Amino acid sequence: MNAAVIILDTTGQVRLWSHQAEDMLGWTGDHAVGLGFDRLMHVRGDADLLAELLDTESWTGHLSLHHRDGYPVQVRAEVSLLADGDGRPYVHASLSDVSRQHTEWRDLATLESLFDSSPLGVAILGSDLRHIKVNKTLALLDHHPVEKHLGRTVDEVVGGRVGEALAELQRNVLRTGRPVVDVIMPGPDGEGFRSVSCSRLEDEDHRVLGVGCTVMDVSERYEVAAQKEIVRERLSLLNDVGTRVADLLDIPRIAERLADTVVPRFSDYAGVIVLEEIAAAGELPRQPPTHRTPLVQLGAAYKQHSPPVERLLRAGQSFTVSERSVTGTALHTGLPQLANTAERLLAATYPGDPRTKAALELGVHSMMALPLRVGGIVLGLLVVYRAESSAPFNDDDMAFAMKLAGRASTSLDNARLYARERAGALMLQRALLPHHIPEPPGVRIAFRYVPGSTGTEAGGDWFDVTQLTGGRVALVIGDVTGHGLRAAATMGLLRTAVRTLSGLDLPPAELLQRIDDIAVELAHDPDEALMATCVYAVYDASLSRCTIARAGHVPPLIVEPDPASEGGRRVRLLELPPGVPLGVGGVKFEAVEFDVPDESVLVLYTDGLIETRGEDISEGLDRLRARLAQPYDSLQATCDGVLGILEPGTERDDVALLLAQLSGLPGGLAADGAAR
Repeated sequence: MNAAVIILDTTGQVRLWSHQAEDMLGWTGDHAVGLGFDRLMHVRGDADLLAELLDTESWTGHLSLHHRDGYPVQVRAEVSLLADGDGRPYVHASLSDVSRQHTEWRDLATLESLFDSSPLGVAILGSDLRHIKVNKTLALLDHHPVEKHLGRTVDEVVGGRVGEALAELQRNVLRTGRPVVDVIMPGPDGEGFRSVSCSRLEDEDHRVLGVGCTVMDVSERYEVAAQKEIVRERLSLLNDVGTRVADLLDIPRIAERLADTVVPRFSDYAGVIVLEEIAAAGELPRQPPTHRTPLVQLGAAYKQHSPPVERLLRAGQSFTVSERSVTGTALHTGLPQLANTAERLLAATYPGDPRTKAALELGVHSMMALPLRVGGIVLGLLVVYRAESSAPFNDDDMAFAMKLAGRASTSLDNARLYARERAGALMLQRALLPHHIPEPPGVRIAFRYVPGSTGTEAGGDWFDVTQLTGGRVALVIGDVTGHGLRAAATMGLLRTAVRTLSGLDLPPAELLQRIDDIAVELAHDPDEALMATCVYAVYDASLSRCTIARAGHVPPLIVEPDPASEGGRRVRLLELPPGVPLGVGGVKFEAVEFDVPDESVLVLYTDGLIETRGEDISEGLDRLRARLAQPYDSLQATCDGVLGILEPGTERDDVALLLAQLSGLPGGLAADGAAR
């Protein structure tokens, strides 16, 4: 700290007043020069010091001087007697502000204490980014003594990628002046995590002095945050498994979706193995599965495909296990199994299994076999693998994985029950559909029935052809609302009722009226009315006339020869009163009678042929008309061509299709073949 210099003459008047004295006492030189020194004394008795100084020629001690603003300033004075060139004596006084000096020393001591005792690691680096000062906390965090830091850059002390990253960060701060706050970096040797903050140091004139850094150990905070993120991700994964498989009713698709969902979010590879009996017939095993129980791998997922992956996770391959293997134990006991050692991995399935060799080639070091069980009955296994740099599975992973398996198991069991019911409904439906269709003179018949996609229940679509008196023929097609066994059984009742009433030779409108009454009576509950749509047509080949009535069904089409072009065809939508579905009750039905050109084709179908989710039904009807307008070699080929409008891979309803080529009778013949 610079001292203030004052020159006095022997009378005590000020002759020289330095700038430092002006800063210390507030008096400018213009005011101070010429004043008696005793005017500057805060305690007037101290004026006797001048006489003492003249006797001793030097004096050192403390004085209380008067600041221009009225408060005392404590100074340390070093006073000596000087003489100029002519021998005249002068007094030279060097003054130091004791109070300010004490405060500065106290402030420095406080800062030093704070620096040394700070729980944060603190480092001061010069403009060359070499350590000037570090505290003990930083030395502990860096695992190096204080002495090793001084004079060295951070990458020379810490080393490795962490040191390089810190050095780059400090260079950017020094160059740009932009501070960085709470940058998370790994600790030395990859242990724990550190929060690093740095700012550029400048003096009052903004000259760059270096960089100051603080470092804090945030390993615990980071671990807590990482654990929270794991919990959040697991809850999300658990929810995704539930939502992605809950609405599926097809066991292979559930297996594929489950494997796809857990990779790569939970494991690097995954396979879903199901009992063959469940996959094929939906039947539960009568005995707990053992190593002899036939298994099939239905679902598989992987990060990247390769030949070892193909050997390990090929969908559709049989899966064999030994009795004491990891997977065999999980299958028989219904308890999850963890394999984290080479010995356990080699015992995953059975000795010498190519799948085990493939897993080792992929770098698999951890595996879990998780039973898919419902009510204590094992339906299969979810097998997950981690490889290479992925962390091995632990007990927490296994507990969570069983929750995933539990959700998937419920969906598998629902799909199994659905498959069994659907198979029964289809069996009943096929049994009730006609196996032989009569072809009276003047009529040729072709038909198709296509069950709905696997993910839909069996419907109540039906059709029939009945030969009537007088050579006439009745053509009927219908669709019971709803799906499953009830719809199939209802379809059988209505088909039987239509066949029986058609034998009474009732007109189409009256027959539908009778069937409507029956449908109303068959309803067990007013809130669950039995409803069905239907088209009933009667064709008289001797007159080439057709009478049709409609009960809420999709409109029939007729394909007629086009007189405007040789060999051409035109497709016409029959304009019929739409009617209401059977089972509504209390509504009259109407029939339409019209002449039919020879070789015309009457097209009856159910809505599954033209309905597509998210599309207006008119678009499907247009596709059907366009397909029917094309030339075909036969009526059977026409059926196949029409079914070509069904989009593969989409969920769709049942489809019934009935084509009747109406040719009339040769001239001069009655319906019974006799001459007219």
